[in-house]
Amino acid sequence: MIIDGKALSNQLDVNMKQEVADLNATGLYPTLVVIIVGNDPASQIYVRNKHRKAVKLGIRSIIERKPADMTQADLLALIAKYNADDQVHGILVQLPLPKQIDETAVIRAIDVKKDVDGFSPENVGKLFANSHEHYPVSCTPKGIMTMLDHYNVNPEGKHAVIVGDSNIVGRPMGALLLNAGATVTYTHILTQDLSSFTRTADILVVATGVAHLIKAGDIKPGATVIDVGMDRDENGKLVGDVDYDNAVRVAGNITPVPGGVGPMTITTLMQQTIELAKVANRRVLTSVH
Repeated sequence: MIIDGKALSNQLDVNMKQEVADLNATGLYPTLVVIIVGNDPASQIYVRNKHRKAVKLGIRSIIERKPADMTQADLLALIAKYNADDQVHGILVQLPLPKQIDETAVIRAIDVKKDVDGFSPENVGKLFANSHEHYPVSCTPKGIMTMLDHYNVNPEGKHAVIVGDSNIVGRPMGALLLNAGATVTYTHILTQDLSSFTRTADILVVATGVAHLIKAGDIKPGATVIDVGMDRDENGKLVGDVDYDNAVRVAGNITPVPGGVGPMTITTLMQQTIELAKVANRRVLTSVH
């Protein structure tokens, strides 16, 4: 079965658009601020897509485009301004940042209650502690969990293998699957005899940025394969980390590239913006009463 992230995203958009309209009717306007520093082409595309999606759903979208020579102090001051703005519910600083800016300091500067990307140490800690309170989670892994749920892939008791150890995908993905009852093995591109691990996976999530790293022979027959990669082949065609054309004959479920994980990442960002707005509104109502 092809796991169609684009179709699922469109389906969820209908519900979110109605939810935003209902919130607007009560005077609550979910608002997302995206700050982009510099002219990285991929980042420009991501930010444009996020803005378009927000506008489509009725979410207030504020884009702050800043020059590549922006100082860290100025960026932190801009974040502090939006931290203090009660009308803003989610703040996202597009990565990567220019070399003069410390990404860790920037991530930590965002109010944990507005950390829509789920990157702050506090929110990451809640994820790994399997906290049951509300907190945002890195959007790509959370979107993948939504896809697995929609396609009736239950991680409970399954062996999940993660290929990739980034803080944005690999690490939080493993935590989410562990929290859902899977047995999780972490691997990455330096893992020796990688195939000996991937061939045991009931659920295989690949996020390395290495085109066609995973071949059909690296996949357990019938496995669910989630390809997070967005790479270009020698002809400039967009491909994933999995050799899709051959893997599709072995896998039980598989995401295509494009049209798989990507659309669900942005949809999850919008879901979390709405949720943060509702949580912020509940705090206001509680303090009033």
